[in-house]
Amino acid sequence: MCRLVAHSKAARACLRAERKGQKMQGENSTERANDVILYASLGHAPFDGWSALTFQGALAVSGVAAGLGAALFPRGGIDLAVAYHLRGDAAMRETYDRIDKAGLRIRDRIALAVRLRLQVADKELVRRGSALFGLPNHALEGSRLIWGSADAIWAALGDSSRDLNWYTKRATLSAVYAATVLFWLGDTSEGDADTWAFLDRRIDNVMQIEKAKAEASRIKEEAQIVDFFKQQGLQVTTPDLDAFRKSVQDTYAKSDYAKVWPAGMLERINNTR
Repeated sequence: MCRLVAHSKAARACLRAERKGQKMQGENSTERANDVILYASLGHAPFDGWSALTFQGALAVSGVAAGLGAALFPRGGIDLAVAYHLRGDAAMRETYDRIDKAGLRIRDRIALAVRLRLQVADKELVRRGSALFGLPNHALEGSRLIWGSADAIWAALGDSSRDLNWYTKRATLSAVYAATVLFWLGDTSEGDADTWAFLDRRIDNVMQIEKAKAEASRIKEEAQIVDFFKQQGLQVTTPDLDAFRKSVQDTYAKSDYAKVWPAGMLERINNTR
């Protein structure tokens, strides 16, 4: 029997699995058995975590033969937790693809995908998974799952990078996603509004860092170009910007343009940095 819980997603999934399990007795097709066991586990994991107890309870509800269940989930609850996480990635991608994203900036598309990834999940089931993959002997697998979610998000966004950017994008997003999940697990605000605000701040921080990195890269490239010119025997001078500005403005003041430009335009230009 399903253990009814307050987490509606898990309860509904378990009841669906129970009905499917009744039909599967004597059938036990591999294609359907995986889904039925996983859905059946969702009614047990909030109580017993992603454990052997949950796996045994899911088998009992599903009607799947014990041998087939063990073959599909050889590590029991751990493999169920992994399967649940991967289903969440797939559900995010499916939902994201159906949404009209015209006009959205890249940072908004990232925020949308992360938000969808959390919304397709059950908070208590994720909490149980976080506890499991926070253990030292499962931490590496937990990190791989977080990386996999970041990769799924970038794939949904259509990222086609194949160089070092492929790794840096996913490493950065993994950190943002992991931090957002932890915040979300403790969020009690209506509609998880505080989580979405937290997510926006984290993405803004990343965008600022990327902008600073791009500026540093530009300065480095300019320095390399200057060194190259010097090696070729060319003389490189630093322009006198103040003298250049004064010369341009003196010319402007004596031209016909100064007569037709709006009042204060020159001061606005000078105040621009």
